[in-house]
Amino acid sequence: MSKLQGKVAIVSGSGRGIGREIALKLASEGARVVVNDLDAAPAEETVAAIRANGGEAIACVGSVTEAGFAERFVNTAVEGFGGLDIIVNNAGYTWDNVIQKMTDEQWDAILEVHLTAPFKILRAASGYIREQAKKEAEEGREVFRKVVNISSISGVMGNAGQSNYAAAKAGVIGLTKALAKEWGRYKVNVNAVAYALIKTRLTEATDAEKSVDIEGRQIRVGINPKNLQAAEANIPLGRAGTPEEAAGAVYLFCIPESNYVSGQSLICGGGRP
Repeated sequence: MSKLQGKVAIVSGSGRGIGREIALKLASEGARVVVNDLDAAPAEETVAAIRANGGEAIACVGSVTEAGFAERFVNTAVEGFGGLDIIVNNAGYTWDNVIQKMTDEQWDAILEVHLTAPFKILRAASGYIREQAKKEAEEGREVFRKVVNISSISGVMGNAGQSNYAAAKAGVIGLTKALAKEWGRYKVNVNAVAYALIKTRLTEATDAEKSVDIEGRQIRVGINPKNLQAAEANIPLGRAGTPEEAAGAVYLFCIPESNYVSGQSLICGGGRP
């Protein structure tokens, strides 16, 4: 039997990149997945890919920062698949600047998507989790649920030009540790994965100035090839990670073998400290 058979997972930001691979990985191990993206097309593409591989998935399209999204996301799982066992807070992007040039909008937007949105999603799930845990305890059953919050090596070590992102991702680790203590009595393992350099559309090598539209904002993406080469040279394994490898780190925290692991932060960075 697949390790996640019968489980229901929600994965924010899973229409593209790392989130897509997380959704595909969880589904390949039997989980039914609620896929989320800002845009309908990539969300439906991930859903279609899961179904083509014999899995079950439905889409919940929208921004994790919009009012009422957290409740809608949780309800999509509970109403669509009859439960909620795994929460992966993955959605996000970077909007960099040195502090003297960083605007209030840049600061607020990044804190909102990376820290406030996960908090709201977890808060929205708390009622269901408490009720199920009480019922399972009364029945004498021990059922573990999993939360995996996505942090970054920037949140662990800091990074020049990313005071907003580093602060948000450090906050994610604090949120993870606090919730591990609050939800331990409900048999919920709460952990974080902190990524270093992973190959996505946000980190591709390019000499050109590229940007993507995120909620009406033009956000620069890509890394100068020389800078990318230098960054990879500082990684003990000698290269950036793949989205599939990034998904594997999340998967480790979702399987039964991690039932006694909680409140931890795992750096997925090819040997970066």
